[in-house]
Amino acid sequence: MKNNDLIKEDIEEIYSFVGPANIKALVGKSILVSGAAGVIGKYLIELMSYVNQIHSENPIKIIALDNWITQPQKRDHKRNTENDIIYRDIDITDNFDIDDPVDFIIHAAGIASPFYYAKFPLETIEVATTGTKNLLNLAIRKNVEGFLFFSSSEIYGDPDSNHVPTIESYSGNVSTIGPRACYDESKRLGETYCKVYQTHYGVPTKIVRPFNIYGPGMKKNDYRVMPDFLNRALSSEPLNIYRPGTQTRTFCYSTDALNGFLRALVKGRPGEPYNIGNSHPEITITDLASKLEDILGRPIQKSFVEYPDEYPSDEPIRRCPDLTKSKSQLEYEPQISLDEGLRRSIKWASVQYQ
Repeated sequence: MKNNDLIKEDIEEIYSFVGPANIKALVGKSILVSGAAGVIGKYLIELMSYVNQIHSENPIKIIALDNWITQPQKRDHKRNTENDIIYRDIDITDNFDIDDPVDFIIHAAGIASPFYYAKFPLETIEVATTGTKNLLNLAIRKNVEGFLFFSSSEIYGDPDSNHVPTIESYSGNVSTIGPRACYDESKRLGETYCKVYQTHYGVPTKIVRPFNIYGPGMKKNDYRVMPDFLNRALSSEPLNIYRPGTQTRTFCYSTDALNGFLRALVKGRPGEPYNIGNSHPEITITDLASKLEDILGRPIQKSFVEYPDEYPSDEPIRRCPDLTKSKSQLEYEPQISLDEGLRRSIKWASVQYQ
């Protein structure tokens, strides 16, 4: 993620959203981030680097881990180890240890794109289960102050209309053998690990369930709807809408998402899951394409297509979070409208995707 002006503005906005009191809980601490090469991991590291500019007398120490599985072409990319950031090429599904002190663990590693978890199903399962267990054992050894597990809204499966918006207590409607099961079921088991380690070993685990996060930093070949639409629209290619196109989603811009994630780490109750996303507007994929067309101010060709063989087809019909719990316990409130988030994403992608 290049630290251009838009990213800098986003980082400053996240800092403002999270607030001084919550940031203070992290200042001077050692924070391990798994999945450091992913979009969320990069934002976290950029944010902590920004915090260190402000609190240079008592900086955050960052231990950034990744195995680069979905972007091997960048494995040899030069990554400078700054004074307060240590990059380690580590597969968390292997046995490993960290010599440095660790106060917080943010487990953001995972294969979230359906295209990639269809390609790497076993690795997807392992990172959410064995990888989570390994990090929880590290949390015990380091006696951490907080452990944040990135689960997914996919753990709810395909809820019926009576459970949309979906509350955290909803137990889910998930197939154990469906095309998405490697991701859905491993995230569910990862949550179980977190709860067991919290109740039996006292690890202060918190769980976040992100709902369709988007924004700068998403790879154009990620194949999820937002980067795919942006890439195609900016390249004057037709937008491929998987039939029937009436599937609904809510979308959460990255600065709102990072605010929610860090609030869960600092303010969340141990062992508890929190929906992080935006509860409105719940929009069909077809209407999302039209909205993108309106913002760009020009017609965009749309093509209704069947799911390709390499993309899991059993996606949920509706996806919308109930944010009551996050609002009451975390004081979380999304601020960025879909129109504004799309404008920022287009601005970033118009440079990065060309």
